[in-house]
Amino acid sequence: MHSLSDHLLLSSYKKATKLKLNHDFLTLMEKEIQRRAIQSQNGNKKE
Repeated sequence: MHSLSDHLLLSSYKKATKLKLNHDFLTLMEKEIQRRAIQSQNGNKKE
């Protein structure tokens, strides 16, 4: 996860959510987004 850019991480998370991938995988991505305190496109932190 550390080698992904913020943009790639967010777009991958959105795609994984849309595809309803494994819950544990989505949780892992969510934790990394929170760790990085990445802002979503609308200016809010991703929760």
